[in-house]
Amino acid sequence: QVQLVESGGGLVQAGGSLRLSCAASGLSFTRYVMGWFRQAPGKEREFVAAIMWSDDTTYHADSVKGRFTISKNSAKSTVYLQMNSLKPEDTAVYYCAARSGWVAVADAGRYANWGQGTQVTVSS
Repeated sequence: QVQLVESGGGLVQAGGSLRLSCAASGLSFTRYVMGWFRQAPGKEREFVAAIMWSDDTTYHADSVKGRFTISKNSAKSTVYLQMNSLKPEDTAVYYCAARSGWVAVADAGRYANWGQGTQVTVSS
């Protein structure tokens, strides 16, 4: 049974930082891609970043490039999203997701497994 559990969300002032964590279990990690998505009220779910478990290949959305960094700790089966220079428009529920394959990595519909989400609120 696949389980993804996010943590680390909270309230932060603009310009601040947060690190989100996603603890994963039940996956065949060597074949999997882990992604972060976010969804703000009234908006569609948006791709943030992804990492290939086997070789650490990463891909970040243009909106967060240079500010957010996805990484992983294989020993802890955990994926992280380091978020720096946060802006009010980064406010959203952030979701961790897992899939196999790298094609169309930003397509939420291709991710089979999702966490429950963690709220990030950035005040101005």
